[in-house]
Amino acid sequence: MHWFATTIFIIILSLLACFAYGTIITARIAKTHPPVGQRIALGDLSLHVLHVPAGDTADLPPIVFIHGASGNLLDQSMPFLPHLRGRAELLFVDRPGHGYSDRGGLENDTPDGQANTIARAMDALGMRSAIIVGHSFGGAVAASFAVLHPEKTRGLLLLAPATHPWPGGVDWHYRLTAMPVIGPIFAHTIAPLAGQLRMKAAIRAVFAPNPQPVGYIANAAPTLVLRPAAFRYNAIDVSNLHSYVSRMAPRYREIKAPTVIITGDSDDIVLANIHSTGLARDIAGAELVWLRNVGHKPDYVATEIAIAALEKIAGKPRDLQAMARAFHAPIAVSNN
Repeated sequence: MHWFATTIFIIILSLLACFAYGTIITARIAKTHPPVGQRIALGDLSLHVLHVPAGDTADLPPIVFIHGASGNLLDQSMPFLPHLRGRAELLFVDRPGHGYSDRGGLENDTPDGQANTIARAMDALGMRSAIIVGHSFGGAVAASFAVLHPEKTRGLLLLAPATHPWPGGVDWHYRLTAMPVIGPIFAHTIAPLAGQLRMKAAIRAVFAPNPQPVGYIANAAPTLVLRPAAFRYNAIDVSNLHSYVSRMAPRYREIKAPTVIITGDSDDIVLANIHSTGLARDIAGAELVWLRNVGHKPDYVATEIAIAALEKIAGKPRDLQAMARAFHAPIAVSNN
């Protein structure tokens, strides 16, 4: 029994050391990446958003941006804000439990609850309707928003969306972190250290086969997800997604808003032949734009096409298919 007690002692000591180191890491992350927007009080939670008023010569309707898994509002404001500032009223949202937004109740464990929370934030800001933009997991939130709040949906732009049931499951660390008891322990001890070690490789994989933008980790602050609460909420989101879209996908046929779906043919994160083609099938009149040699981040790699899609949704004449045919995606240089 002596060896057993010694083993338990070593495990506990190791976890305490990881907890202490994780606390230092997460404090450093929060200090390096403070909030950039405002917090909107919505009763049971406060939502952190970056709200940019329209300019005097705005030519587009209001636009709401919803980030994907492991992200925050900076991920969408980086590519779009410099090009759209002044052209429309813009709302970049930290989804509930991400960035600097509170989680709220259990309803925010699925995309429909998060869509309803974003709708409440729009009401608080006096935004009656908007084009809703969703990337990856944010695509499921955006599609749910269009189903649940058609009167607020001027149009949909879905970028490499995750919206339909797919074969297989999710990575083990999502399932583990979403579990009661052991999940919070993992999120407070192992996740911050392991996440720091894996961050660069994970970002490269998300952008592959395209290069990640210079300064992406410093400017988009993906390390915010390594904070224990955010890490666990992100895991719950991802773990719940398959069952959620299995029951929600049949309702996408209710969507009547003008819709554009932009996806890469080299996306190894989300299976475009299931999700993007499924949306094009389910939403009447939706336009599917395929981008050759583009991975999971068309928002960064082909920002100009995404902006043209917003313009088309707003009623401007834009030939997105011609733009896609003429587009040449940058390919990352292998270090091997």
